[in-house]
Amino acid sequence: MGDFDNREREEVYSKKVRAGKRTYFFDVKATRSNDYYVTITESKKRLEDGVFIKHKIFLYKEDFEKFAEGLKDTVDYIKEHQEVVEKRYEFSEGHEVAKADEDFSY
Repeated sequence: MGDFDNREREEVYSKKVRAGKRTYFFDVKATRSNDYYVTITESKKRLEDGVFIKHKIFLYKEDFEKFAEGLKDTVDYIKEHQEVVEKRYEFSEGHEVAKADEDFSY
């Protein structure tokens, strides 16, 4: 028992999103009292030395609605004021290829 069991219990769910030169991780974790919270991590490889730089946000469940509302409002503002073309990326053997001309709408 001990630290290993706590670490195993701590991570509940993880979603990895590759987006160009960045990778985002959305992780659901549990506190000791089994309350869930989200960590959002941005990871980007620094070109000079190949080191991955990470930035992390902790989002607690009492803030979910306000955070989601703020994010939605911000994204909507950008979409209203500038054209947004979402790129789709394919990954192969260490290289990524943006597919901006493909239509992925449903």
